Amino acid sequence: MTGYNALAEVYEWLISDAKLAPADFAASFDDVLSLLPSNAHVLDCSCGTGQLAVGLAGLGMQVVATDASEGMVRRTAELAEEFKASVRTVRADWQELPAHFDDATFDMVFCVGNSLHHAVGARGRVAALESMSRLLRPGGRLVLTSRTWELVRARGSRLDISDRLVRRNGRDAVVVYRWEIAPHWEDEHRIEIAIAQVDAAGPVLVRSELLSCWPYRYDELEVELKRVGLRTEMSTFNPEAENYMVVASKV
Repeated sequence: MTGYNALAEVYEWLISDAKLAPADFAASFDDVLSLLPSNAHVLDCSCGTGQLAVGLAGLGMQVVATDASEGMVRRTAELAEEFKASVRTVRADWQELPAHFDDATFDMVFCVGNSLHHAVGARGRVAALESMSRLLRPGGRLVLTSRTWELVRARGSRLDISDRLVRRNGRDAVVVYRWEIAPHWEDEHRIEIAIAQVDAAGPVLVRSELLSCWPYRYDELEVELKRVGLRTEMSTFNPEAENYMVVASKV
């Protein structure tokens, strides 16, 4: 799992306007949250800067937020403090989760924001899914969002530069993605993400990070979910859409 420590300080420029407020981020999952009691135990792993975790806590849920990046965990704790939300934060990658929590602890586990592709290959991905599955109670659900990697690979190596300025914290920035698409699915791919903050009265401030990833086909993910004891209940996968969500229950 690669870290996001350099991007942690500017990660809000990567979050859409519609999900920037914690309550709005949580509301984007209303359909699956309706399956839970208000005091459910929920894990947000790969929590980023905490918008979802804080939003869930605001709904009265008992929330734990984990991330492999120390910077992301710190920023989640800061956001929880700002909103006076009760969120327990833990720095842990997927395979470390069983060392921190008992099996069958959570009613729902979230792994959103296109995080799973950072697991190292099929073996690492299955290990990550196995860890999350272990923490679910029988009948509990994993909620996972992903890029449609079939589309990403079809477009090849490229540079994507945002066609608009994104304004956060009183500053504008341009977001740049540089994709290194490897020849084969199982090879390590790379994404460099850069946030260039611009100010007419001052210098351009650039923060960037080169991240490793291992893409997967949707049908591979389906097989791997079943392998770790999860049954797909709902999927929005569309081979022509940029992203999709899968909800899988613990058998």
